[in-house]
Amino acid sequence: MDISIQKLTAFVKAAEFGSFTKAAELLHYSQSGISRMIADLETDWGTALLERSKAGVRLTSDGLCLLQYAKNVCEASDRLIERIDELNGLRSGMIRIGTFSSVATHWLPNIISKFQKDYPGIDYELLLGDYSEIEEWIANGRVDCGFLRLPTTPDFETTFLKRDELRIILPKSHPLADVEIFPIESICDYPFILLEHGSKTEVSELFERFSISPRVHFTTWDDYAIMSMVESGLGISILPSLILQRIPYDIVSKKLSVPAYRDIALTLKDKKTASLAVKRFIDYIDIL
Repeated sequence: MDISIQKLTAFVKAAEFGSFTKAAELLHYSQSGISRMIADLETDWGTALLERSKAGVRLTSDGLCLLQYAKNVCEASDRLIERIDELNGLRSGMIRIGTFSSVATHWLPNIISKFQKDYPGIDYELLLGDYSEIEEWIANGRVDCGFLRLPTTPDFETTFLKRDELRIILPKSHPLADVEIFPIESICDYPFILLEHGSKTEVSELFERFSISPRVHFTTWDDYAIMSMVESGLGISILPSLILQRIPYDIVSKKLSVPAYRDIALTLKDKKTASLAVKRFIDYIDIL
């Protein structure tokens, strides 16, 4: 019986996602290719592994019985490849990272540049998203690791990196542009531009905590669009300090009168099962 790792991986991922389409996206195959590989397994093993329906796929009783064995073989294959990579000095490989824009702009280029000098054969895939998207990518294996704010899913392994202060940004012509500390209650006196992308952000949570109802005139998920609108006098906003480094906009940033920050962490699903390239990459995160 000739069983390929690709076929076993297709079976495992289709079962985990309940979808040929999602498994195909993760493994970079066509949907028909995933379906064909699983059909080959079913023919070879003489049993149905997955029940197909318009809603997706789900395990049969035999599929459920065999799934863990297939996972074990795939994990053993990954460990074998990891050992081969180690013996070859990490000459090739791929690191997939989930991140948000401020880390992608101000941290990752530095980290990757240092890592690439020692391991030039490693490639990278960066996926930008909000916190909930990155959590989902880590959980389903779409990325190897991700940058998130704490707290996050308790099952993840996290390494705290930095406390990132939230600051209010104003146009230079704003009446409070010269104050040392911006009173949080004054936020309601001016049009506000809210950074929001899918999941609730630390700014929304800050408003809830202090029962503030800002006059939100614009909502966007792009940090730099917010800075440009603030520069044009369209409103004020709150952004993390990290994204405010080396900005080309003519704006000012001020401390808030209440403690406001986000805790940034590097996050993995399970460091024990991470590839050697990912484990080595983590060691290079010495930017702080």
